Amino acid sequence: MATEDRVDDAPEEKPWFKHYDPGVPREIEVPDKTIPQFYRETAARFPQTEALSFMGTKISYNRLTGLINQFSHALINHTGLPQGSKIAIHLPNCPQFVIAYCGALQAGYTVVPCNPLYVEREMEIQLNDSEAEAIITLTRFYPMISRIKEKTGLKKVVVTSIKEYFPGHLRLLYTLFREKKEGDRVNIAPEDTRWSEFLKGQITERSPQVEPGPDSPACLLYTGGTTGVSKGAVLTHRNLIVNALQTASFMPDYKEGREKGLAVLPFFHSYGLTTLLNLSFVKGGTLVLVPRFDAKMILQLIDKEKPTLFPGVPTLYVALINTPEIQNHDLSSIKVCNSGAAPLPVEVQSRFEDISGGKLVEGYGLTEASPVTHSNPVYGYRKEGSIGVPLPNTTAKIMDIENPDREMPVEESGELAISGPQVMQGYYNLPEETKKTLRGGWLYTGDIAKMDEDGFFYIVDRKKDMVIAGGYNIFPREVEEVLYTHEKIQEVVVAGVPDEYRGETIKAYIVPKEGKELSEEEIKEFCKENMAVYKVPRKIEFREQLPKSMVGKILRRELVEEEKEKSRREEK
Repeated sequence: MATEDRVDDAPEEKPWFKHYDPGVPREIEVPDKTIPQFYRETAARFPQTEALSFMGTKISYNRLTGLINQFSHALINHTGLPQGSKIAIHLPNCPQFVIAYCGALQAGYTVVPCNPLYVEREMEIQLNDSEAEAIITLTRFYPMISRIKEKTGLKKVVVTSIKEYFPGHLRLLYTLFREKKEGDRVNIAPEDTRWSEFLKGQITERSPQVEPGPDSPACLLYTGGTTGVSKGAVLTHRNLIVNALQTASFMPDYKEGREKGLAVLPFFHSYGLTTLLNLSFVKGGTLVLVPRFDAKMILQLIDKEKPTLFPGVPTLYVALINTPEIQNHDLSSIKVCNSGAAPLPVEVQSRFEDISGGKLVEGYGLTEASPVTHSNPVYGYRKEGSIGVPLPNTTAKIMDIENPDREMPVEESGELAISGPQVMQGYYNLPEETKKTLRGGWLYTGDIAKMDEDGFFYIVDRKKDMVIAGGYNIFPREVEEVLYTHEKIQEVVVAGVPDEYRGETIKAYIVPKEGKELSEEEIKEFCKENMAVYKVPRKIEFREQLPKSMVGKILRRELVEEEKEKSRREEK
């Protein structure tokens, strides 16, 4: 246990403790280990247990260890990069992500997970900001990476195909009928390397004699802030390990070496990284890897693989329960589903629980906290509309927005602040932003919340303008900046508006330049070329003018309230 995390006395009594499920501890031990150390111990205990299941391929912990060792040695031998260098992983959920993630950490590097949906401009910004010097990317993304390589600090590009770990017959079929269509048949520049060549001849029996410390940076996970500027949260090995253990501790019947997680949540996001990948690493679980979401395919996978854990976002569960074929599938293997990233509608929760027989519980987290901080108890008392109670080793309080040093009374709203061993070191190369967010040992979340007398927390609003649509974080300013480059747009403001399926969706309010005609289709096509598809406004409204303050500031909040009022009228 790290000295700074040692607790000599019993934890201070908190109102939420009495609502913990039986068997859930108030505190857990904060380990003095790295992610690779934990993984190696797990693999030694469960060598023949299935670690990964992917498209019919089964990979045991024993085999996975060899692949991770190969990758670690390859990074050291083929890149020559010093310990602490940044390695970008630009992949969907597939075995290569898991191998590259643990392999890079084991070799002493810091991982930068990248969103596969990013377009060229977004990738270039993230690679430059993170100072990544190597990248592991998919064949279909390689042309984009080739175009921006010279504009970044990349020194090594490793290219892999999605078919790399397909079973033999499926790999052949993919090569013949899908590879070219999916954009995976590409020529590689001489200075870049294919995955198989990269690993060839590398040691499988042992890891490199390199070991980072528990408080060394493990990941730069990108988030955003009140300005919409992308920021890299520096998360240490200890941050990520303890959050995986906290998450596991809140499931009192979790069985080491026996649980199976359906990995639909992407690993490039902190939610999927912790509740699936890292949780399996520390508890010997099996990961059923899903590279993209398709409701019918997911239902077939549940039938076949019998997962016990299925973390997700509300839109995922909405899509499943609205799939007509769901009645033809057996979901009874599912014990627990943790829902986060957006409010969970009660009707979705109750219907999914009725269909599966498992528990679907709402929680809360943010990238800066690795990310999980709150959850409703899995089996016990839970409250409608609440994000639940703080996890073991986690303290939360509500602070006055006007006076951040004053704690608010029960049932009064303010900014949610969190303290715990899962809180980040800070933002990468942004000391001033770090000071604003980390104050006096507390992480100020930017979310407006309240706590009731039982210690249950509720998100009331957002201090920041971030929109969460379908589980994705979208910052209005980023979308606005792209739209302002359109030659026919005079003014634009972007806001999150209520959406039955996505929770919220992006709407753009546009004032065209005088004499210019614009269509919704033209705007959407322009956006698709310049931003990830999930950021593209789903709704567009053309106006002659936008609401503004006396000093000329566009009043986004007024438009949001208009939309909320419209939704309330429609509900009546």
